[in-house]
Amino acid sequence: MPVPVPRQRAIPAVESGLAQTASQGGPAANGGRVAPRKDDTVENASHTNLTLLLIEDDPAGSPIVPDLLDPTGRPIRIRTARNLTEAERLLTDDVHCVLLDLALPAPGRAGAEDELAALKHVLQVAPRHAVLALTASGDAERGAEAVRVGAQDYLFRDELDGRLLSRAIRYAVERKRSDIAERRLAEGRLRAQENARLERGLLPTPLLEGSSLRFAARYRPGRSRALLGGDFYDVVRTPDGTVHAMIGDVCGHGPDEAALGVELRIAWRALTLAGLCGDELLNTLQQVLEHERADDEIFATLCTVDIAPDGRRAGLCLAGHPSPLVMSPGRPARLLPYDFNGPALGLLPGARWPRMQVELGAEWSLMLYTDGLIEGRIGRGRERLGQDGMVEMVRRQLAEGLSGERLLQAAVTEVRDLNGGELTDDVAVLLLDRVPKPQD
Repeated sequence: MPVPVPRQRAIPAVESGLAQTASQGGPAANGGRVAPRKDDTVENASHTNLTLLLIEDDPAGSPIVPDLLDPTGRPIRIRTARNLTEAERLLTDDVHCVLLDLALPAPGRAGAEDELAALKHVLQVAPRHAVLALTASGDAERGAEAVRVGAQDYLFRDELDGRLLSRAIRYAVERKRSDIAERRLAEGRLRAQENARLERGLLPTPLLEGSSLRFAARYRPGRSRALLGGDFYDVVRTPDGTVHAMIGDVCGHGPDEAALGVELRIAWRALTLAGLCGDELLNTLQQVLEHERADDEIFATLCTVDIAPDGRRAGLCLAGHPSPLVMSPGRPARLLPYDFNGPALGLLPGARWPRMQVELGAEWSLMLYTDGLIEGRIGRGRERLGQDGMVEMVRRQLAEGLSGERLLQAAVTEVRDLNGGELTDDVAVLLLDRVPKPQD
């Protein structure tokens, strides 16, 4: 018996008995398979003629009429297969819908132990195709079970006509496309939730137990729908009572930069707790960056501060990073000296980063930030806020009585408003406050 194969031209007729066989040198000589066309799938079936694969042991006796049309008046191409083995060869990407006779046995099965074995086999080998189940009249229970298993709909063989089948094919294709879209949406939501949990877990938890300093931070990644960007920060207290704070910025805004920022933050914490600081610590971090970065052009800026146990003075190291802002009662907010700023990490092999001693006094607030806070635009022009603009903004907010969390929130919100919308760069800001005790 000749094996039915698909024709290379679109004709609205059952091709059973008309296909070329392998001995005639037709498509069957190549296994009966038509080259898949990625643009002709269930997902964009509305833009092309529909193709139906009929799987029935006697296609010539099928009630399907030759002039089968879809609801738009375009012909529906029909391929036929007498069994599931033939169907697998014809089940290419340009098939949109499968019409399966539920009475067919699955390959290698007697079929008696599972009435839906053939359907389950088709659903397994054709997960992206719409499937219609064909069953005998009065066997609605079997048809309904087929839908529960995964078919888009079921039809009674004795009641089938061209108009009904045309409508059922289009319905099945659209329903399958909706199911695929809904599944992808659910998968996307699940991935987003998993990514959010992962990124949230990577944000730092300050280790300040035993310190009288107060801590606050704000973080806004520049990437859309992300929780983590290339900016990073951390604060830890070592056993000798010194509080170490750090803020940094990996150039770029993608997930690779975010991952590198996390690596640098974790390395900084480990090295700090191991007793390193200043130039020795930054030199080691540069080695970590050079080893972990994906491209030799990647660099990172960094600001580290180590506050003495008495809280009155601090050591400052800058690696291509903006200088912190210090606020004290009776004095206007001001930037710490920037005179001994070293290069960003990853730019110059063998670079040095001098540590500068600064006096803070008895009561102060120290704000560390990334350049996302100062590089936002002011209005519609090209002018940017800059460090001077940030200092003036913070001075005004301090005069309004803002401090701590409220000060940081107001600063980030105002910078965004001045920019006229969301900032494209990551923004990280942290604030350390020292309020003197009575004995101070």
